[in-house]
Amino acid sequence: MTLNQPQQTEWYFDSGATSHMASDSHSLSHIFPQRYPFPSAIVVGDGSLLPVTSTGSAHLSGPLHLNNVLVSPKLIKNLISVRQFTSDNNCYVEFDPSGCSVKDLGTRNVIVRCNSSGPLYPLHLPAAATALAAGSTSTLWHRCLGHPGQESLTKLASMLPSCNKDVSSSPCHACQLGRHTRLPFWVSSSRAINKFDLIHCDLWTSPIVSVSGYKYYLVILDD
Repeated sequence: MTLNQPQQTEWYFDSGATSHMASDSHSLSHIFPQRYPFPSAIVVGDGSLLPVTSTGSAHLSGPLHLNNVLVSPKLIKNLISVRQFTSDNNCYVEFDPSGCSVKDLGTRNVIVRCNSSGPLYPLHLPAAATALAAGSTSTLWHRCLGHPGQESLTKLASMLPSCNKDVSSSPCHACQLGRHTRLPFWVSSSRAINKFDLIHCDLWTSPIVSVSGYKYYLVILDD
């Protein structure tokens, strides 16, 4: 007689995991056969190897998703790699004694708050968090589609999956900065003869910090 482990449906944050890991492929939305370049086994703390049977992806509630999940039946917990999670979802995770918060990297808004009463940090996606994510879907589509105008986004809303028909009318901060007009430069008749004789430089600042944490960028144009 053997005792089977119950199916794990809950996910736990793990800052030491290099990849997302699941014990059962039923918790994933897309399954792929095990193939290169994914590892054939998972190395655990004591140095032993857990075989990887397949890989896949999982779509969580709202805008969150898990890519390149390694499936190993011998795992007893579904683990979320914090490093991979923040990169794939353009967010960051704040940990505190009561739980953790997943926040949008650009706006700093809380995507979901996960309270924890035990020694681990589980990812809880209550109905309230799903409703919050659905309510901000039009704003998310506005950013993903390159900041189109309100009229264009309203026409596209009916064709976009999970997009609210009530498109937000609040002005986008990035659009306000990006569409500013500027005074023309003085008319100049000077022209460079050789490369690098005359260089035009312009230092710009972005309202949204890049993934690497930078805010300024320099535009250099050879005349």
